[in-house]
Amino acid sequence: MITTRKKTNLISLLLVAAMLALVIVLDQVIQPTDSMSMLLKVLQKGSIYALAAVSMNLLNGFTGLFSLGHAGFMLIGAYTYAILTIPSEVRDVVYQYYDAAIRLSFPETLGNAMGPVGTLLGVVLAIVAAGLAATLVAWLIGLPVLRLKSDYLAIATLGFAEVVRAVFQWGKLGPVTNGSNPLKSFVRINSFQLKLGGTTISLTTFVPVLLATVCIALIVLLVNSTYGRSFKAIRDDEVAAEAMGINLARHKIMSFCISSFFAGVSGAGMAMVLGIAQASNFKSAMTYEILLMVVLGGIGSISGSCIGAMLFIAASEWWLRGLDSGNFLGINAPGIFRNGFRLVVFSVIIMIVVLFFRKGIMGDRELPDLFKKRARKEAAGK
Repeated sequence: MITTRKKTNLISLLLVAAMLALVIVLDQVIQPTDSMSMLLKVLQKGSIYALAAVSMNLLNGFTGLFSLGHAGFMLIGAYTYAILTIPSEVRDVVYQYYDAAIRLSFPETLGNAMGPVGTLLGVVLAIVAAGLAATLVAWLIGLPVLRLKSDYLAIATLGFAEVVRAVFQWGKLGPVTNGSNPLKSFVRINSFQLKLGGTTISLTTFVPVLLATVCIALIVLLVNSTYGRSFKAIRDDEVAAEAMGINLARHKIMSFCISSFFAGVSGAGMAMVLGIAQASNFKSAMTYEILLMVVLGGIGSISGSCIGAMLFIAASEWWLRGLDSGNFLGINAPGIFRNGFRLVVFSVIIMIVVLFFRKGIMGDRELPDLFKKRARKEAAGK
């Protein structure tokens, strides 16, 4: 049993390492003008959405708390990261209508003291700060909100997300958030390059994929720990969990804060990918999209959330894009394929998937479980 588990973990680590190596190769091989450049964009955006979906699944799927405030926490993370990474020489240009209240740039300050390593460390600290800012707000609202259950909790957290979006666009907070104007000119994924001799290695896609991979790995460790088992016990039966000595309030607020931390980190990653941080990008529709990814992949499956996120982004941003331009799969029919038709086809595909996969693509299983099942069948056949 232990040997099998070690073998499964080793295979998983090797597959992850191979995936990261492949991403680096694709970053160098595929140019922005190539027809396959959309693959890189799907990997960049899909990896960040995968992290957001997994963090939502931690709360909704593993703890059984139905929250719809994810976009609000991602917004907090995006703004925190952007504010703390804008260089001083362009800060007055970005805050052209306000006098910037925060003039600290982590990458710039540490970069001046430690060089390129300090710049990278500053970016990492800004990402961690984005998660911590979301965690602090989650703790403050979680104390009263987590007393609610089911639909009432969903409505309360959805209202919180809308309030946060409105507050961040409030003119009185302009010196901090820049009001309704976007934050830009901060460190984004295009800034990550590695120079070896005379060769420049692009890390544009590798950085968001690595960020999502590390964070998802931490969530996997958490789910498989005693805290993760406590979360699952609360999801299955709160009365039984409390009878076993599990502190419901403590574990609920812990799950809520941890989920919000990674939502804030995914918001920082989204800002890095999009190149701007603006409250209008984090509407409630973003929360619904993330929830759809979780449902498509399977509630209670981390692998399913990743698969659902990648399929959602690939289908909506790449594969079905031709339906809006009048040309799809070599068929030129502008009378049929017109603007907005992509969303119609995408909705039909989602309904078909839900009909045939009632519990999502993966259900509550993980990818290693499929390999174990196949190994058992092969052993039984022998």
